[in-house]
Amino acid sequence: MFDFLSLDVIGLGGMTIIALVLLFGLMLTGMALSWVTMTVAAVLLLVWIGPKGISLISLKVYGLSTAYVFVSIPIFIFMASLMERTSIAKDLFAAMQVISGNFRGGTAVQTVLVSVVLAAMSGIMGGEVVLLGLLALPQMIKLGYNRGLSIGTICAGGSLGTMIPPSIVLILFGLAANISVGDLFKAAITPGLLLAASYITYILIMANLKPHWAPTSSEDAELSKLSFREKAKIASGMIVPLLIITAVLGSIYGGVASITESASIGAFSVMLFAALRRELSFKVVTESLRQTITSIGALIWLGLGANALVGIYTRLGGTAYLGELFTGLPFEPIVIVMIMVGIFLLMGMFLDWVGILLLTIPIFIPIVKDLGFDPVWFGILFSISIQVAFLSPPFGPATFYLKSVAPPDVTLEEIYKSTLPFVCIQITVLGLVLAFPQIALWILD
Repeated sequence: MFDFLSLDVIGLGGMTIIALVLLFGLMLTGMALSWVTMTVAAVLLLVWIGPKGISLISLKVYGLSTAYVFVSIPIFIFMASLMERTSIAKDLFAAMQVISGNFRGGTAVQTVLVSVVLAAMSGIMGGEVVLLGLLALPQMIKLGYNRGLSIGTICAGGSLGTMIPPSIVLILFGLAANISVGDLFKAAITPGLLLAASYITYILIMANLKPHWAPTSSEDAELSKLSFREKAKIASGMIVPLLIITAVLGSIYGGVASITESASIGAFSVMLFAALRRELSFKVVTESLRQTITSIGALIWLGLGANALVGIYTRLGGTAYLGELFTGLPFEPIVIVMIMVGIFLLMGMFLDWVGILLLTIPIFIPIVKDLGFDPVWFGILFSISIQVAFLSPPFGPATFYLKSVAPPDVTLEEIYKSTLPFVCIQITVLGLVLAFPQIALWILD
């Protein structure tokens, strides 16, 4: 019945084109990506393998669902959900107000620093943007900060969760690429801090070039009049976040616990501190669990569909075909890696990062290894690319997260424009890590 579609007739190239046309055609209908990938996987299975290939899908799905490291993801999501519903983040922001002092651009700088701390506590991106949108945006608008600088700072700072360990992006990348998540965490530290330092540098430059963009605040002046004891009490809001970070990252780097075990330590720590503050209630726990189940459910469906599609495509020889296609290009190996990064950036304008990762990384990683590059370095390039995608229109999840909690007069168009300088910073850092891999890999030597 399908003799005209035989691989002997159309070849692997024709099969790849058909799969891509189906993939993007179905996405244009508005169908969820998980169902799109499952549908395309089913077509490839029925046309070129037959019903006997169903066992292949079950094996791929089983492999994903039983990966021990994968368990850490819902735990980290649960931990972040708990923090959203307690005063830990609010106290952290207040503490940073005292610590940052009364200098021009201080509130924006403290927003970036809070972003780093929040990212190191949970590894979640969307929750950070929402928290900062609720805490920092009204504060900066009230103080007279330039709206574009305020909005861009929150979106960019909130996206640091892609890079700062324990990043869920890096955990899932390690699973998909079959490489050490611990090595990815170590390699991400310097690029992540470089991004944060670049944001702060830009803020300070703009604050001094255009003083009206970041006026010094009377509130900071009032804080400076507080007694040492009052300042110390507010600054103590840093203690709990630092203890949680130490518990999570210290247990990983100290070799005391695995990634999954450290996630459990972090979640338990948040619950413990919330209980000590009398903020842990049945409602808080159930709402956090509900949010966790919703988030991980969407991720699992994406994972199942993408794994099925990639598994069948690989079984048909598609991965080997693309490997030969890429390595056969008349370019230097680094140019081929740049093409892959360009694909990430392009896909990031339209697709969720989970779909991009699960659809591309199992195919790209063997090629990267054949070209002689370190897959850990490639993982850092992927994470920075996803951070760019997190701010890039028309998808740009950070823009939608912020819009959901921003004042009504803040439009999506204004948010997009506000993020452009920070997108340029991200692309610059991406270029630096691409040109100088040791920025990421020195810590592994």
